Amino acid sequence: MIKARYSRSLPGNKAECLLCPHQCIIPDGATGICRVRHNKGGIIYSLTYGKISALHSDPIEKKPLYHFFPGSQILSAGSVGCNFRCSFCQNCEISQSALSEYPYIKNLTPAGLAELASVTPSNLGLAYTYNEPIVNYEFVIETARHITEKGLKNVMVTNGYINEEPLHELLRYTDAWNVDLKGFSDDFYREYTGGKLTPVLHTLKTIREENKHLEITTLIIPGLNDDERTFNDMTVWIASELGKETVLHLSRYFPRYKMNIASTPLKTLENLQSIALQKLRHVYLGNI
Repeated sequence: MIKARYSRSLPGNKAECLLCPHQCIIPDGATGICRVRHNKGGIIYSLTYGKISALHSDPIEKKPLYHFFPGSQILSAGSVGCNFRCSFCQNCEISQSALSEYPYIKNLTPAGLAELASVTPSNLGLAYTYNEPIVNYEFVIETARHITEKGLKNVMVTNGYINEEPLHELLRYTDAWNVDLKGFSDDFYREYTGGKLTPVLHTLKTIREENKHLEITTLIIPGLNDDERTFNDMTVWIASELGKETVLHLSRYFPRYKMNIASTPLKTLENLQSIALQKLRHVYLGNI
């Protein structure tokens, strides 16, 4: 375990995590919503520092990033845990697991992972992905520093649910982001992810303001976030706040985790793509 960078102690050995907008107040001996940030004696520790659940070299397009060094390979690493509770989670085995629930863990230091990235043939850098990298913040930022020193690229694949101060620190070391914009209403976020929309929109605007490469992914779920009027509002917001060149990926949903709604019809994706292309220049269909 390593001490959390963004937290504060409270009376009665409680502690408040200041990493993401949940700002969990955690009793002694418990963990926050993410299941991987633990209060011990009034101090929050990261349980997943150096704990790797998955490690693989992928095409950059699988992140998905289509406009960031296309054709490149990138080493991808993840741990366990997430600060969302998406009932439709497409990677629930690790994202919705606590460390004790996932048996296939490798141990790597930030320097060791960066060295592995530097010796992997034809490798662009390191992508923090598979689970939600924000909840493994301390390991991600230390590794990102090593990656930067080696002249490689850091890529975040994330839900974007992070507070402003840790976001700005992380942006100093990262080069490209793919952010999941899961829907465009607070009701959707509240009911199906356990989070809120506004902090994600703020993250997107901050990434753009910092001139980092940004692409957005929206998983289209029938009956939940495929309403054409709401979707049009989302594309209007992206175009006006982030720019018409912003890349949008529309990904096909499949039944997973706690949700058994039928898979997204291809026709739905094509209709939404045509709506988005009226506002944005780069809109791609994925997982089809």
